[in-house]
Amino acid sequence: MSESPGGGATATSDGEVTVGIIGDQPDGGEPVDGGVLRFASYAPVRSLDPVKTQASGTTGGTELAAVYDVLVRYDAVAETYEPRIAESLDESDDGMSWTLTLRDGITFSDGTPLDAAAVVASTERYNRLNGPDAQVFTDSVASVEAVDDSTVVYTLNRPWHQFPAMLSLGHGMIVAPGSGEGAAFRPIGAGPFTVKSLGQSTLELTARPDYWAGKPHVDGLTFVSIAGEKPKIDSLASGDIEMAYLRDPNYVEQAKQRFPGYLHRYSLTDQVQLNSRPGRPGADERIRRAVMLALDPEAVNQRVDGGAADPGKEIFPAWSKWHDADGTAPGLDPDTARALVDEAKADGVATRLTYVSVQDERSQKYALTVEAMLESVGLTVDIDFVPTVTDMVQSLYVDHDYDIGYTALSLPDAAPYIRLYSALSSTSTNNSSGYHSAEMDALLAKIQQAPDEDAKRAAFAELQQQFTAHAPMVPMASGSNFVAWSPNVHGVTPTMDSVMLFDDAWIKK
Repeated sequence: MSESPGGGATATSDGEVTVGIIGDQPDGGEPVDGGVLRFASYAPVRSLDPVKTQASGTTGGTELAAVYDVLVRYDAVAETYEPRIAESLDESDDGMSWTLTLRDGITFSDGTPLDAAAVVASTERYNRLNGPDAQVFTDSVASVEAVDDSTVVYTLNRPWHQFPAMLSLGHGMIVAPGSGEGAAFRPIGAGPFTVKSLGQSTLELTARPDYWAGKPHVDGLTFVSIAGEKPKIDSLASGDIEMAYLRDPNYVEQAKQRFPGYLHRYSLTDQVQLNSRPGRPGADERIRRAVMLALDPEAVNQRVDGGAADPGKEIFPAWSKWHDADGTAPGLDPDTARALVDEAKADGVATRLTYVSVQDERSQKYALTVEAMLESVGLTVDIDFVPTVTDMVQSLYVDHDYDIGYTALSLPDAAPYIRLYSALSSTSTNNSSGYHSAEMDALLAKIQQAPDEDAKRAAFAELQQQFTAHAPMVPMASGSNFVAWSPNVHGVTPTMDSVMLFDDAWIKK
């Protein structure tokens, strides 16, 4: 498997690619202008306000970056942060502050300047309206100050060497002061595209002639919703679309053999999450542990994915730099699980669980397989199928109306702390399980402040022990996201979390 021109890939010792642009792609020659690039997203974006949409590849981050750009871009192959809107980002000697210098002359699409005051205002807006990962930021950053028109200083509460990751995600997508809020919100950014229309299943963007890095080569982007991954691959093969975001292990493998694209492996791409809030069965640790001990990731892999996935109850698998070779993940023990269920039931704990799942083919198989495993140890499972990923996110992360569900933290090795904090910290409003533990909070702080990779790896090993003891959620598999594209598409640039940037993208005629 060859790398595409200008791309790169990182591989494990056995040659398996973990991140990078892969596949056979002919040299496109000199870039040409024109055309509209059509991208089948993982799920349709409902809002272009960064405070309402998680800036990840699966949940609208690519769409947001097209409109707002990002302060810095993460290069996953080089493991470095590259300036985008920022001209530079520098850490102080004591690790307690970061200084951001902006490029000169950048404007929002409404003509107003993107200066230091605008960065501070956007950051304050994001935190005030509790955007995704806002708690991580406010817990870690003491102040954000515009020193002059082009300089912003972030003063931290404690050293955090991975702080630039925040500026490659939602906090780095700067919203214009004139955007407004709520129903009056208008998506005004400094990115390479502006919004033409946003519907229930389609987003149309138009190239911006005055983009700071020059007008994009393509005339526009169209993000479409296609249900199911096989139809996405078929549409890509027929030329109905030029790009598609894929997560299903079987279809990822199929697409890798047919198309070039960007592959990124993640930890915790499959997990079973339990609602630990008061009044829910999962509030009782015995129920959570029973679920953990009843589930068999390898059996799920065979029945659901035909052996194509990377199953395991470890948070970080062997290919991850954070893998603990001496660690022990929870095993399969249905007898102990059954005894825990019987004990909890005798104490009056509810043992009937509502499982929320998307109604696509793989998710249905997954839900039915989990249902069978849990009912075999004495739990009762009612499956609530919802139409889309967006609906499932609403049930789990907004309404908290579930007992058990399939989710994915999708931890990138570059910055796993941010998602772990959001999912597990007692103060995080993105903690959909409601799991609260002072010990877990202390472990998260230890991970954040680790001075080097060895210390961080040791802290992650302690985190695995906490998972095994208290079962806040059940790791089931790691996996890959693959953004596939037609061989005539060139110049797509990945950043953090499989978000794609299109300012240099072009389509060979």
